[in-house]
Amino acid sequence: MIDIQMKELEEKIAAVKNSIGPNESSKLFSLTKKIENKDPLLIFEGAKQFVKDRFYWMNPNRTLAITGVGSVQTLIAEENRFQETEDLWKQALEHTWIDNPYSTVPATGFVAFGGMDFDPLEVKTELWKKFELSKFYIPELMWTTYQSHSYVTVNILIHKEETIEEAATRIRKNTEQFAAGKSFGGQPIRIRKNQVIAPEKWKETVKEATKEMKEKRAEKIVLAREVRLTFTEEVNITQVLEELHHTQANSYIFAFESEGDCFIGATPERMVKVEKNQLLSTCLAGTAPRGKTKAEDEQIGYELLHDKKNRDEHEFVVKMIKEAILKTCTDVNIPSKPVLHPLKNLQHLYTPVTGRLKESYSIFDVIKDLHPTPALGGTPTEESLAYIREHELLDRGWYGAPIGWIDSNQNGEFAVAIRCGLIQADAASLFAGCGVLADSDPEMEFEETRIKMLPMLHVLGGKQE
Repeated sequence: MIDIQMKELEEKIAAVKNSIGPNESSKLFSLTKKIENKDPLLIFEGAKQFVKDRFYWMNPNRTLAITGVGSVQTLIAEENRFQETEDLWKQALEHTWIDNPYSTVPATGFVAFGGMDFDPLEVKTELWKKFELSKFYIPELMWTTYQSHSYVTVNILIHKEETIEEAATRIRKNTEQFAAGKSFGGQPIRIRKNQVIAPEKWKETVKEATKEMKEKRAEKIVLAREVRLTFTEEVNITQVLEELHHTQANSYIFAFESEGDCFIGATPERMVKVEKNQLLSTCLAGTAPRGKTKAEDEQIGYELLHDKKNRDEHEFVVKMIKEAILKTCTDVNIPSKPVLHPLKNLQHLYTPVTGRLKESYSIFDVIKDLHPTPALGGTPTEESLAYIREHELLDRGWYGAPIGWIDSNQNGEFAVAIRCGLIQADAASLFAGCGVLADSDPEMEFEETRIKMLPMLHVLGGKQE
């Protein structure tokens, strides 16, 4: 159980109450304790009892999982998303009493989790009405599992007028309910309708985009499309997360609920990871399917490594990320050639980027410089984004944008939200895109996006072809 005695807890609360200023009515208190290990998905499922939005995060090597519920404070930015979010985060830190004996453990203690729109200038549709341009939760309750150890955090407002005993009772009750978790299961998800949105119109858009490259108005434009699913019953998000765990190795698993809608996925693409001042980013562009046999798989991988279209697409990303990282980092290291990054359905060209973050920069500065990468927008950035706004057949919302977390100890990690979908009770929209170059073939690009949708389609009850 939770390793904290009532007397110790009351002493901590008394210290927090004493710090409340004469013009303040409350103080935000963040308390972290170590706890017995439990499957984070059981915690996620059990969090339904609070009837509040939840979030979930699992890193690719499965050493870190975060589950949160509720929001003691929501950081919403509208204009300058990156700077506003950082400013709101700093303000939250300044006004919070943080008690975390495990501050060397990433993603413990005071943490914010969230994401943002791909393009703030894009016309917003009803599909994404519950997702702001930029939204981060500081959860009321959070469970962190890191390298086989688990920690529970409660973030709670301590009110000046309440007694120490009342506050202590609230904390104990909420954390014990949260830590109890709940088993899950049920019938497999079944799709009632699978609607591919305007496939021929999308292919025509790809064809038109190739003319932009041939006429030298852009070098690359990334175009995405949508498939709309309806189900025979409401989707259990925990079941989907469990299936993604089983089927999508080497990928981030994430879910973010907003007013009941859930943005969920399994993305292989890291945007940036920071531990103190050590930075790791990823160039991931260039795609091919997996082979049905080992020999076929190796042959496809060899062809991907030597394919001019895919190598050019990858080089666009490497060049852009290098330029962005050099602004914010020293000791930058980028290998000269990519390697293969295998997933269950696909394989990608992959180049890691490492560096040391300069003292005057934050993870938000890095995200601002990296988003959108050529792998999700195109190049040059402004020209490709303008074409996407005018011609793409969907509102991307949070698809293709940064999603991730930051903590109060200079750690954070963001992924690019691809291989994902937006689940709305008994319906879902899936998204996938591809990089269009001057010699792109619309049929081949359509097939690439179909393959990219397979991971989400499979866990939602569709056929894995």
